[in-house]
Amino acid sequence: MARSRNAIAYRPADLSEVPAIDELLQTLGLGPFQPQSIRSVLGRNNNWIGTTTGGQEVFVKQLHDGDRQARLARTEHVARSGEKVLTMPALLGVDRTASLIAMAYLPDAETAATLAARDEFSTELARAAGGQIGTLHRLPCDGFDQSPHPLPPVQAFAGLSLPYYLQASAAEIEMWRLLQGDQALADALRTLREQDDAGRSPRTPIHGDLRLDQFLITADSVHLSDFEEARAGDPARDIGAFAGEWLYLAATATPATLAGSLMVGQTATHAQIVATGVAEIERRSPMVTAFLDGYVTSRPAARSDETLVRRAAQFAGWHMLDRMLASAATTQRLSPTTKAAAGIGRTLLLNPDDFASTLGLELPC
Repeated sequence: MARSRNAIAYRPADLSEVPAIDELLQTLGLGPFQPQSIRSVLGRNNNWIGTTTGGQEVFVKQLHDGDRQARLARTEHVARSGEKVLTMPALLGVDRTASLIAMAYLPDAETAATLAARDEFSTELARAAGGQIGTLHRLPCDGFDQSPHPLPPVQAFAGLSLPYYLQASAAEIEMWRLLQGDQALADALRTLREQDDAGRSPRTPIHGDLRLDQFLITADSVHLSDFEEARAGDPARDIGAFAGEWLYLAATATPATLAGSLMVGQTATHAQIVATGVAEIERRSPMVTAFLDGYVTSRPAARSDETLVRRAAQFAGWHMLDRMLASAATTQRLSPTTKAAAGIGRTLLLNPDDFASTLGLELPC
């Protein structure tokens, strides 16, 4: 896996407390890390990047959540089943006891999220990304985790668990208070989750945690990474997540764009706010359309799924709520942007047919 040197600052890494890393690398015949080459990046899991004494650049990640063995098994299965058809960082080996995953490091790769932030992610790259997801969805479901995806967490609409409540930020509690008071939204999320869990929607292998930073862009390829949540599920989940990423970028860009269009001291009208938001969405919708074009080219069977676009729009709505909850976890007060983005997600969940085309969710002819 790669991490952009431009996007995330490296911090020193110490392997003295994790001797299993060099043991794994030596078992793989790569030699231990050269101490002076080791670095790390901030992330969900502990990780180390370096060059081994054998000259191999390696990314090592240590999983530490309670379900780490299941996440490791999912990663291994995608690597084995997709190695001949998917473009992804090579899985070099694992240590189940220490929950370590070693992958080939792509030193010159940048994430799609980094490129999008610089306005350098193109429709050609979006089409290639769609092709990768379509290829993943074409793999046989045999061997993929068959357990239901844990999101959306519909049980939280009845009440938050005590451990979650005790560690949640004030903004998270406020957002859940808003969500739990919205019966129509709760019903829409339950229906979306239940049709996936019960297999009423088509099932394919899915990535399950798709974001722009899971696409690693090199000079000649789009690599798909991070398969810890991969399982059999509704293919619309991944498509909706990609659309939701661009919708999230549009929502978060709207305040700055709007402020730049106003005179000093001028207050934006509701019509100006709506028009700016729609323009930001329309500016990004070609990315979603190109993604779907690449997806259907890779997986032509998607054309026969009559409700694929509708379900994808709803999953895009959930993706917005999920991103807003993640944002709320790092602050104590909900911002107007957070509330507005959550409102957009709600609208998509309740009225997917009315807004799918605005997002660019249209199957090519």
